[in-house]
Amino acid sequence: MSAPSPPVKSASLVPGLIALTAATAYLILLLAVEKQTVVLTVIAGGIVAVLLAAWLRLLAPVSQSFAAHEDGLGVFAILAAVVLGLYFHEDHFVLLLVITVMLTTVATLGLNIQFGYAGVVNFAGASFFGIGAYTSAMLNAHTAIPHLIVLVIGGALAALIGSLLLLPVLRTRGHYAAVVTIAFALLFKTFLEVNDVLGGPQGLQVRGMKILGWSFNDNIELGWITLSFYMNYFVVALLLLVIAFILVRRLERSWIGLNLDAIRLDEVAARCFGLDIARWQITAFLLGNFLIGIAGALFGMVGSFVAPNNYTFADSLILVSILLLGGIGNPWGLIVATIIVIVVPEKLQTIQEYRFLLYAALVIAVLRFRPQGLLPRPVRRYFSGSPR
Repeated sequence: MSAPSPPVKSASLVPGLIALTAATAYLILLLAVEKQTVVLTVIAGGIVAVLLAAWLRLLAPVSQSFAAHEDGLGVFAILAAVVLGLYFHEDHFVLLLVITVMLTTVATLGLNIQFGYAGVVNFAGASFFGIGAYTSAMLNAHTAIPHLIVLVIGGALAALIGSLLLLPVLRTRGHYAAVVTIAFALLFKTFLEVNDVLGGPQGLQVRGMKILGWSFNDNIELGWITLSFYMNYFVVALLLLVIAFILVRRLERSWIGLNLDAIRLDEVAARCFGLDIARWQITAFLLGNFLIGIAGALFGMVGSFVAPNNYTFADSLILVSILLLGGIGNPWGLIVATIIVIVVPEKLQTIQEYRFLLYAALVIAVLRFRPQGLLPRPVRRYFSGSPR
């Protein structure tokens, strides 16, 4: 009989802190450089550094450190994000890029609940993102509803419209259920294009966020320091990401997450143990769409414009590719994968035209050489400090 694994609590916090510090410094460097040859060199250097760390077996201590001290490292990750925002406090483009990464991560966290935990397929993620964005456009233009409540309504409406798919999704399996969501994504874009109330193909302008009279579209003046107006949205997006991350983590570790895992792994066995399959799949589908809708509502205000071409089936595939690349079921992996998928094509302007080819190549490479994703979901730990 093999010896039991040592308790995870024995892992040190230091490797995780070093990895987060190095990752933050590298991301600041990547976002700061502009010359294409330098950007290419920085990206190549990052790939070499990761491969070298894997060859020297330095990634295992980092993984153990995150497993044992996730809460502490999570606080450090928030501080790292604040440092990143303050470093680029005057740079509109970089702040918009970082906000896009954070809100896309929130959307993929919603997909993670559906795909990663409950095993419910959804290839219409961008459509629910668009429902949230169009909700903020219409409510901000025609009502006086406070904008924080508009975010919640955007999430609720995405979940409500998503409930129309529940019956066909629950009555089908595998690729048949995937076809249902694909059809919805195509119909949603067509509906937006032919609906003049929603702006048709030209789209709609979206009013910026206001909270208690504070206009988020005005630059922030702090004495002699001027901060980009995107810092307002940066703070809200970071708060939303932290709340969504904690929610997904708590959900995974609760008895609800345990039920979702059981349903995903073996529906027949789960039903034999008395689990209500439909109930938990509905819960996961609605909750996931709610998170996606909230992220979309805020992104509509950030971008100040919504149009059908921003919420196509191809955009839904990008969300799914992030999920596959990061590691289905692991929220930390989603952050890493979102940075790769969103930031790298933006920095490498020469491949902008070929970004969908890059996404396809990434997904094929991951499925071929690392099917569990860059950061696979660790085995569930049932008791604190117990071996996995």
